[in-house]
Amino acid sequence: MTQATAKNIYFLSDFHLGAPNFSDSLLREKKIVAFLDSIKNNATEVFILGDMFDFWFEYKNTVPKGFTRILGKLAELTDSGIVIHFFVGNHDMWMKDYFKTELNIKVYFEPIITERFGKKLYIAHGDGLGPGDKGYKFLKKIFRNKICQWMFGILHPTWGIGLANYFSRKSREKTGTADAHFLGEENEWLFIYSKEQLQKQPIDYFIFGHRHYPIKLAIENSYYVNLGDWINNFTYVVLNNETLELKKWEN
Repeated sequence: MTQATAKNIYFLSDFHLGAPNFSDSLLREKKIVAFLDSIKNNATEVFILGDMFDFWFEYKNTVPKGFTRILGKLAELTDSGIVIHFFVGNHDMWMKDYFKTELNIKVYFEPIITERFGKKLYIAHGDGLGPGDKGYKFLKKIFRNKICQWMFGILHPTWGIGLANYFSRKSREKTGTADAHFLGEENEWLFIYSKEQLQKQPIDYFIFGHRHYPIKLAIENSYYVNLGDWINNFTYVVLNNETLELKKWEN
């Protein structure tokens, strides 16, 4: 299989566009757009596993300011026939139908199990899965509640987005670089979760975002894969009918 004829599926996650400030975010956005442009001739599908934005909320008649380059590039890719899948993350869970109607992107709110190249894949952003973190799991139910979303939506966007950015910034300050370190097989909750899922059915690859730590780790007859991020690591996964590889984009 040559590079010119290869048909690959790409996975990437956790851009957190908008953070920590406009200038740094713009540099990352341009880098992500350049990467997407580089794969457009040999990609059949692209999976983006959440937290594309540091905050995203779809108001009825308002689109959050910014992110013009990446939204335009995604529209270009889908217009060309490349299928794009988006899994909402904990920072951009407030999506409705904008991506679907405007960009022709498939949006998922829950993990999925699917098959590609004869391999069974378990795909999710990863937040709220596995043991522990009961506080976040409770908050997630509130954030996903339609009444709570409606109440937030009636706030003027200036107030709503400003409030959300404040809490997002405080959350980053609290967690620091915790997501950038592997906690070990006994403590890494997504790894534990993957082992539990294997007791229910065979899976060839578990592919997650959320943790910001790029890793491909054998787990029984399967693999646990975390995509890392596009803040510090600039890592992604490419899958074809020969292999699954975790790579770093050097550009």
